[in-house]
Amino acid sequence: MPRPGWRVYLLACRDGSLYAGSTNDLARRLAQHAAGKGARYTRSRLPVALAWDEPARDRPAALRREAALKRLTRAEKLALVARRGRPGPRRPGRPGRT
Repeated sequence: MPRPGWRVYLLACRDGSLYAGSTNDLARRLAQHAAGKGARYTRSRLPVALAWDEPARDRPAALRREAALKRLTRAEKLALVARRGRPGPRRPGRPGRT
């Protein structure tokens, strides 16, 4: 698991969508998402898996990076995930795709 401190992350959801978030305790936040206690967006798209994360200097930097991630296209987000090499869950009915 990544070091403590502010982190920005992308979750791969069951439906193949990507969710961007930030937190100062990634393990706790991932557990909240997995338990259906995280963001409303992810509650109906369980299970979710961590697809990408990076450290942020502080909370304002994490929130700026999260906002920048949300402005990226899906293709740009997938390219970011591919560069980090952390696989997400497979979409049902589409072998080999996320």
